[in-house]
Amino acid sequence: NMYQNILLPIAPGDKIDGNRTFTAARALLTEGGAITVLTVLEAAPGFVEQYLPEGQSKTLYAKEAKGLIDEVSKIEGAKASVKNGHPARTILEESTRLKVDCIIMSSHRPGPSDFFIGSTASRVVRRAQCSVHVVR
Repeated sequence: NMYQNILLPIAPGDKIDGNRTFTAARALLTEGGAITVLTVLEAAPGFVEQYLPEGQSKTLYAKEAKGLIDEVSKIEGAKASVKNGHPARTILEESTRLKVDCIIMSSHRPGPSDFFIGSTASRVVRRAQCSVHVVR
């Protein structure tokens, strides 16, 4: 099954080079298709924010966005997107907005808290309106 429009969420700071989810996306992408690499930055909680120097979170956001965009811009058929928000919700919103036909993401080894709250991947799998390919 080949896909035309793939959304590839990656964790902040993750690289595309050698990324297994990116390799999977390339394999599942139809010729002439597009991959959007998405990083979602969660806002620091208010109580943390007050201890950061003025503008620090904006500086980190800009640095993260520039790093990802620089890396992805070298790859034909791929574009980068950096958003602020709740990871699962933002991934789902972007998948709808971009009309993607597949979301490809990695499953991080679940910890004890995931048993109760569910990981980002499992939330996306449950709620996505398109196919979701989870790379272990």
